Amino acid sequence: MYNHSLIEKKWLKIWEQKKIYKVDIESDKPKYFALNEFPYPSGAALHMGHALGWSFIDVHSRYKHAKGFNVLCPCGWDSFGLPAEQFAIKNNKDPNIFTQQNIVIMRNQIKQFCGMIDWDFEIDATDPKYYAGTQWIFAQLVKNKLAELKDIDVNWCEQLHTVLANDEIIMKDNKMYSERGEYPVIKKPLKQWAIEITKYAKKLSETLDDKTWPSANIQKQWIGLSDGAIVNFKVEGLNKEIEAFTTRIDTIFGVSFIVIAPENEIVKDLINKKNEKEVVSYIEKTKQKTELERKENKEKTGVFLGLYAINPFNNKKVPIYISDYVLNNYATGMVMGVPSLDKRDKEFATKYNLPFIEVVEKGEDEEENEKQIHINSDFLNGLNKKEAIKKAIEFGENKGWLKKHTTTKLHDWTFSRQRYWGEPFPIIYDEKRIPHLVDLKTLPVVLPKFDDYNFEKTGVYANPLDNAEKWKNIIIDKKHYVRETNTMPGSAASSWYYIAYLMKNADGSYKNIDSQEGKKLIDKWLPVDIYFGGKEHTNGHVLYARFFFKFLQEAGFIDSSIKDFFKLRVEHGMVLAADGRKMSKRWGNVINPSDIINIYGADALRIGISFMSPHDNTFPWSNNTIEGVRKWLDRIYAFFTNKEQNKIEVVEDEKKIDKALESKYNLFVKNVSSHLEEKKHNIVVSDMMIFMNEGVKHTLFLKKHIKGFLTILSFFTPCLADEINEIVFNDNTLLFNQPFPEYDENKIKNDETMLPVQINGKLRMCVECKEDETQSEIEKKIMKDEKFLKYLEGKSAKKVIYVKGKIINFIV
Repeated sequence: MYNHSLIEKKWLKIWEQKKIYKVDIESDKPKYFALNEFPYPSGAALHMGHALGWSFIDVHSRYKHAKGFNVLCPCGWDSFGLPAEQFAIKNNKDPNIFTQQNIVIMRNQIKQFCGMIDWDFEIDATDPKYYAGTQWIFAQLVKNKLAELKDIDVNWCEQLHTVLANDEIIMKDNKMYSERGEYPVIKKPLKQWAIEITKYAKKLSETLDDKTWPSANIQKQWIGLSDGAIVNFKVEGLNKEIEAFTTRIDTIFGVSFIVIAPENEIVKDLINKKNEKEVVSYIEKTKQKTELERKENKEKTGVFLGLYAINPFNNKKVPIYISDYVLNNYATGMVMGVPSLDKRDKEFATKYNLPFIEVVEKGEDEEENEKQIHINSDFLNGLNKKEAIKKAIEFGENKGWLKKHTTTKLHDWTFSRQRYWGEPFPIIYDEKRIPHLVDLKTLPVVLPKFDDYNFEKTGVYANPLDNAEKWKNIIIDKKHYVRETNTMPGSAASSWYYIAYLMKNADGSYKNIDSQEGKKLIDKWLPVDIYFGGKEHTNGHVLYARFFFKFLQEAGFIDSSIKDFFKLRVEHGMVLAADGRKMSKRWGNVINPSDIINIYGADALRIGISFMSPHDNTFPWSNNTIEGVRKWLDRIYAFFTNKEQNKIEVVEDEKKIDKALESKYNLFVKNVSSHLEEKKHNIVVSDMMIFMNEGVKHTLFLKKHIKGFLTILSFFTPCLADEINEIVFNDNTLLFNQPFPEYDENKIKNDETMLPVQINGKLRMCVECKEDETQSEIEKKIMKDEKFLKYLEGKSAKKVIYVKGKIINFIV
């Protein structure tokens, strides 16, 4: 058994002294930008999700380095946010103390994990030199009229004294609670900075491609572009118009009522003394409901406003209602009710006894409405859906009754937080409360220090920065100004960090994005070649990061030919506890990666978590797997380093090598090449195990075969591989500097292949097969293997899926 603690400390020190991970971003070598998601330095330090992430990205990065790429695989800290502020309030200490302590812990853990990271590129969102960049980007958004102050209904948490984003909220019994602390959250109108991301909905949707990102379609649905028209309905007796959005203008002759979102601005102009009490009461009840509740298929409710709208296409009067099933943040917040075709409209019409007007012939399959012919529709009669939409739009446009419009499900990005620990806005207000940008040459606007960080004393609705009087009040050209006392959300920093890595200088300063030097590096290194992270960020972080990219690109700071900020998005699953539940302190089932490293070593953890499952699966943690791969590593170490006992001889003359072993080696490298490109790291580990099972049968080895095997092993277990390499060859070479081994197709027996064997989609072993073997013969061979039978646990396969020469999967 090798001493992992001594070996890993030894090689970490050697690599650091030799600076083997130093990246020259000016190099002419082909670049490869491998990005792991921006980690938050929490008090809990690293968890197994981090171990999975860093294992995957580091194995992939080492492979790409061996293939001749100039690989940048950086790390930094998404270090603003609520946890540090809550620490500050509880302990009456500067939140930066908590933050920097956690960064030190997590940095040391990641270093212990042997990642190929050049720490000169390390970034910290709480560094004023970093957030000067965030402030500069916000200023560009203001200049381009994409950031403005708005009265917005926000998710307000009194206990946390701040606005919360939707992804910071959990639902319990149809009520909102903060994810942190599980405090009640209510809807509350506040004047907030909002980013008009909705203006970029089309740009964000049109470049989504599921070939580069499996969850692209989820984000496309989230953006929810809908082509349609806005129809103007005049209100009878009032000088008002209702602008109703519809995607089915062809159903205009089936309208039997109008529904408006209760909180829509126009409602105030439609209230009269007869209905005021009922309408106001309904509006207040609506404010207590979450958007999710309003979308649910519950019994429809509403209030008749006592008014009628005129359908411009047939001059018929239709009643006007308010109802909470219409959302104000979708399109105009006003819709035309067509109960004969829309399920929700049908339920509402049934509740309030409103007429149904059939406008299309119903076939046997109502879903096939593209072919349905229009009836009771005047000049649209006899047309199908596509034809009728086109004709109705042309007719309505010519009459001035409507205009074509594309709407989105996206909401504007609420960009203000009522807390201290966030980026300050580069905004000052004059005596008339008109906002102005600060002189951008003076950036950053730096957070002030406090003597007292117990912000709860400041009052429920007060911003902590309101108490920083000297910081808040400034004089410019003898005029008094007040700084913005909201701070930016945590998502601000994480929306451009992939650019910040490229702007970071060795002395800790940053290049300007708009500088010639900065733009040159951005155009050279973007897009990110592989972006590894969680599926839970599909519609939050990734959306905002894509928006920042699109905006900066359109503003001329990024090459317009780059499609998106990443070429390939790879999403990981979740490492569950051994009991199959999510790891949680509450359940006492959390496994700390450092504990595993102390017992088995970082190498064993890296290769073990790679072997447990495909990276995109959710799977339970298994100490047995770690123990198993550790024993395998011990056997490899003993085999190669105890030459006298194993009688191993290393030669450079290919003629002396057993042809069967040479064939197996070339097949091994060929398989590994394919599996690494496909990012099937668990199968690569199996490839190595299979080759070593053959290797231990031999005593004579070709030098380049051992070097090749150790180079591949070093992607997973860099410390152990370098230790074996040093002992076997007694030289100063480092495997990190070795090129990826080549294989010779002519030396592979064409009739043999290694077939991966799965049980319920999980790789369990590989079996050697000949090209002409039938599925039945392969199954019989596998069923004789004791290892496979052990995995079956006495169960029988109800189905076997076989892809010739590729894989065989037993469904049990």
